[in-house]
Amino acid sequence: MLNRLVSGLERYFFGHRAVVLGVVAVFTVVMAVFAAQLRMDAGFEKQMPIGHEYIRTFQKYRADLFGANRITVVVRARKGTIWTKDGLTRLYNVTRAVTYLPNVDRSGVRSLWTPNSYVNEVTDEGFRAEPIISGTITPDQLTPDNIANIRRATAGGGYVGTLVSHDEDSAMITAELNERDASGKMLDYIAFNHLLDSRVRKAFEDAGYEIQIIGFAKQIGDIADGAKAVLSFCAIALLLTALAVYWYCHSVRFTMLLICCSLTSLVWQFGTLKLLGFGLDPLGVLVPFLVFAIGVSHGVQQVNSIVREIAHGNSSFAAARHSFSGLLIPGVLALITAFVSFITLLSIPIPMVRELSITASLGVAYKIVTNLILLPVAASCFNFTKLYADKALKRSQQRARPLRVLARVAEPKYAMLTLAVTAMVLGLAVWQSRDRVIGTLQPGAPELRADARFNLDATSITNNYDMGLDWLTVVVESDSGACNNPAVGLYEDDFSAAMRTEPGVVSVKSYTTMLRAYNQGYNEDYPKMNVVPIDPENYGAISVDVNRVKGFMKVDCSMTAVHLFLKDHKATTINRVLDDVKAYRLSHPFPGITVRLAAGNAGVIAATNDEVARSELPMMLYVYAAILILVFLAYRDWRAMLACCVPLSVATFIGYWFMKELKIGLTVATLPVMVLAVGIGVDYAFYIYNRLQLHLASGQHIVKAVQHAMLEVGVATIFTAITLAIGVATWSFSALKFQADMGKLLAFMFIVNLVMAMTALPALASALERWFPRSKPARAPGLFSH
Repeated sequence: MLNRLVSGLERYFFGHRAVVLGVVAVFTVVMAVFAAQLRMDAGFEKQMPIGHEYIRTFQKYRADLFGANRITVVVRARKGTIWTKDGLTRLYNVTRAVTYLPNVDRSGVRSLWTPNSYVNEVTDEGFRAEPIISGTITPDQLTPDNIANIRRATAGGGYVGTLVSHDEDSAMITAELNERDASGKMLDYIAFNHLLDSRVRKAFEDAGYEIQIIGFAKQIGDIADGAKAVLSFCAIALLLTALAVYWYCHSVRFTMLLICCSLTSLVWQFGTLKLLGFGLDPLGVLVPFLVFAIGVSHGVQQVNSIVREIAHGNSSFAAARHSFSGLLIPGVLALITAFVSFITLLSIPIPMVRELSITASLGVAYKIVTNLILLPVAASCFNFTKLYADKALKRSQQRARPLRVLARVAEPKYAMLTLAVTAMVLGLAVWQSRDRVIGTLQPGAPELRADARFNLDATSITNNYDMGLDWLTVVVESDSGACNNPAVGLYEDDFSAAMRTEPGVVSVKSYTTMLRAYNQGYNEDYPKMNVVPIDPENYGAISVDVNRVKGFMKVDCSMTAVHLFLKDHKATTINRVLDDVKAYRLSHPFPGITVRLAAGNAGVIAATNDEVARSELPMMLYVYAAILILVFLAYRDWRAMLACCVPLSVATFIGYWFMKELKIGLTVATLPVMVLAVGIGVDYAFYIYNRLQLHLASGQHIVKAVQHAMLEVGVATIFTAITLAIGVATWSFSALKFQADMGKLLAFMFIVNLVMAMTALPALASALERWFPRSKPARAPGLFSH
């Protein structure tokens, strides 16, 4: 049945070559028009897991808490302190520039110059809250006395370490961003980053002052700018691939065919993304090249098959037809497996990951047309002489000589030795990768190098301010309301004290720290009154004052907040603090009080890491289940299922081990790469096992069948893996640490999957044939019984 389908497709495509090529050409031109309109697209909310407990908390109270999507700008004097007329004037101008940036919540902008930064004073008239810098003072009116008063007010209000650095050489401006403006238009993060550079950094940074900027908008913008360089590295990898293909086949036509067919699917992919209304996320910019790599893998097998058929005396037309029919089944199986692998990413409820899934799946689906149909059909239009094919086959045989030795892995004694080594490697890899980290392992922006401007700014700000750049907000809900129940305040105060001593917590700002400060101020600044008042009337009156400050409580007093400022957003740091909060919540229950996790940018990161951890195992099980089903449908043999999947599993665990050694965490950016590694490994396994099964069906002994299979497709498989590994290895020089790490990881996975396919697969296939002899001859690939 399947054979008849393949034969029918072969007759149609090769009987209507002009129609096929014409339709492809027209479709490519149309999609190229849309592809040219594709732009990079980033979003903060795209990284939030839909429906996660932490995200529900974040969204419920986002109007009452500090915004997780904020930018921080620091004005630092290169010499001296910020307490000069020039320094405070510079801070004033930068504050105004930040305030009037698009999508900035102007009421949430905070610096020494904004009215929401005030100091509580005890005067003869009573308790008074005044702005740090009076609204009547303008920069041109700054005098030494005014500056001295501002400095005293800043210290008295407890803003040294928050709005002013400890050494007082810099001052901070914070601003919260709205992802949508009043008209509902989404914020363009890449354009916004350019505005930050032009209107803030370049406008105010000079020999006297440094402007430091951090925040998601800055981070993703810098990543997007660095991602533009990805194109140059992809071009280098493309050139190296083209040169390697030419070295392999010694034909300009074959080289151009392979590269053009692989690139054609990219044009279709980009055009489709535009039609679907998607952009290309900066963190997913590598995915198209990864899909291109899959196309090269299948293209080299097509070229290898066509050359072999021509050398056997077939015309170019017949050779292309035989290549099409012979490779369609293993090629489709491999691509469907890769397609399913990427589709499983849809199970992760993070919009950015789902976009990556759709992007990669489209590319893989199009490969079925461009590399399994278009390439052989287009090749049939050229005339390749037998002389050329004989020379190419001779070169291939010369290159395959070492494989005669490697093919002995199927002999009983070598097969057992290989399987024993493979089992030991698997055990070691599983053990070493058992405690791999879900999430980032570096402070700052892990996608950027340590010496990137963003990470240098982040390090400087972290070292000079008490308020960490990453914060986890714990929400305390109370049934009776916090404003008239001192028990709520006392419970939260105990919790804050417990969290203040936790490793990784830089400082704690909460509703009760505000209560303490106000209570001390109302009592003539007497230090012993820095406590939570227990008198309900006094407690309620002070809560009214706290309610005026955004970020610490809800207006109706049903929610108060504890902000835990962390030293970094490493997965280990966040997880440790989360575990401590959960342990406290469990060991200190209180009637009418609910402790909820978690808001703040660390809460969003924690939710993302949690979803990746939760989805990883089911996703991988889906992928392997798909592989098992497809292998069984193709070969109707459980031996084939084990022979193809076991080496793949070993390679996957070795990849996890490699990630742990290189300190690459499993994140929304690295997960698609590991899925791709499975897809590439399947390619190698299917092509080798397909030839092996064909020779077994013809009655050959397993050792001879392995030898012939490896001699026929082994060189092409080795060539593909090494070529792609060299191409992506050039990414190690990228300014983006993320791209450099992915280059190393991909190069490693290409080679590991190759080694497993060329050693463990034939050894296991040979052992299974001896341990479980067949009662009837092997089924030829793709044949189904009726």
